[in-house]
Amino acid sequence: MDQNPLEKLRSLRKKPYFTVSEAEGLGVYASLLAYHSRKGRIERVGKGLYRFPDSVADIPIDWEDLIVTVTSIPDGIVCLISALAMYELTDQLPREHWIAVPHSSRAPRREKVRIVRMRNAELGATTIKLGDAHVRIFNRERTVVDAFRYLDKEIAIKALKAYLQGRVKGYRPDLKKLDSYAKALRVNIAPYVEAFAT
Repeated sequence: MDQNPLEKLRSLRKKPYFTVSEAEGLGVYASLLAYHSRKGRIERVGKGLYRFPDSVADIPIDWEDLIVTVTSIPDGIVCLISALAMYELTDQLPREHWIAVPHSSRAPRREKVRIVRMRNAELGATTIKLGDAHVRIFNRERTVVDAFRYLDKEIAIKALKAYLQGRVKGYRPDLKKLDSYAKALRVNIAPYVEAFAT
């Protein structure tokens, strides 16, 4: 007799959310997920994203919507305004979630999401823990350099200044890493760094 589909998903119970592809990897396909969701045995949180109703995962309420969004986008990485806000390097309030995807990938459409296709998507990509969730995000240095590539210069300069002042406790600016990312992405931020680092 076949194993109960929900039993196959037991290893995903401790995760705040799980994706269709994670479930399929355990032999439970999208049609079964939809069926069990209608029966109330699992919850559909977003497109392609589910959780168990009795999940006791700790998710920071301020970032829950962003976590759900980036988790639901294959190869998605939090970037630009969303990343600057998470790192407290901007006073901009994101009206939408900024998510980077590799240049060659096809990202799904989502409401209130700004998809940014980027080359070198692995450069500076890291994973941080927010409560029980693991979120892919560009590190501070890549985020600051990208601000000069994609955003208004005033926002980028403020972000660099905040970064160099080391606003966030427990994190010190890494000028070598910042410089190497700027060179790799062909962005000349040296004059601004010299002006603010002195």
